[in-house]
Amino acid sequence: MDLFIEHLRQTRQASEHTLRAYSADVRAFLDFANETHDSVDQRLVRRYLSRLYQDGAAKSTVARKLAALRSFFRFLLTQRLADLDPTEGIRGPKQPKRLPKTIDENQIEALMNAPDATTPCGLRDRAILETLYATGLRVSELLSLTIADVQGGGDEIRVIGKRNKERIVLLGRQARQALDVYLSSGRPALAAKSTKPDSGKLFLGRQGKPLAASSVWRIVDKYVKRVSLSLRISPHALRHSFATHMMNHGADLRTVQELLGHESIVTTQVYTHVSLERLKAVYNLAHPRAASGADRLER
Repeated sequence: MDLFIEHLRQTRQASEHTLRAYSADVRAFLDFANETHDSVDQRLVRRYLSRLYQDGAAKSTVARKLAALRSFFRFLLTQRLADLDPTEGIRGPKQPKRLPKTIDENQIEALMNAPDATTPCGLRDRAILETLYATGLRVSELLSLTIADVQGGGDEIRVIGKRNKERIVLLGRQARQALDVYLSSGRPALAAKSTKPDSGKLFLGRQGKPLAASSVWRIVDKYVKRVSLSLRISPHALRHSFATHMMNHGADLRTVQELLGHESIVTTQVYTHVSLERLKAVYNLAHPRAASGADRLER
């Protein structure tokens, strides 16, 4: 397991979140194998997946666990630590196509203004929200930022994304202002609470240590609840919202792909759905038989 996790970290540049998930998924299967005392073969894998379904696991969860096992056993084969891949020939559950969760544009302003700008943590939180929405960064990319990455007042940030791929993301005016205020007032106050040398990381926790991914999830969830009692989203939804709103306002697919750091434009195409409402509005305004006469006169 240690070799496998290190392989994911070094060769696939997997995030810490992915490493934890894969480790837990593989260990859960190995525990199941130990309980049954059966040989690890294709039949056992099928029994394990069946157990997951019986326990109420969602299709997406089963698919993720199977992907982790497949990756693990293929690694063992390449290292000659196993003679077969028991996941070979096993197809994962068919996934329903889900559209990414986003925040309505009319809720964005309220979300950005939700943090208390009179406290160091509030200044940090607003800078986090503004940066995530302005750039479309992943949480892992956000937390990898250092002071040096954003100093100087520029509107560009150079980030290292998945598989060590470098790209440039852009900061809007309001995100730049939020970062500047945090750098001048919020961060120094947080850094002063740490007894260790300054790490140089951009975002710090209450005790001056580099912020963890789980903390970003809690921060986003905290302010989303203030904006909407029904909305439940992750920090990744701000990335989806960034792409969705860009597309809604006329950005082309290639530009959004570059800003998001997607290797394939196929991945970015999920956001083409978001233009549907805009297309409908234009169609209803432009086509003589799309709307009623009263509607056209009113327009």
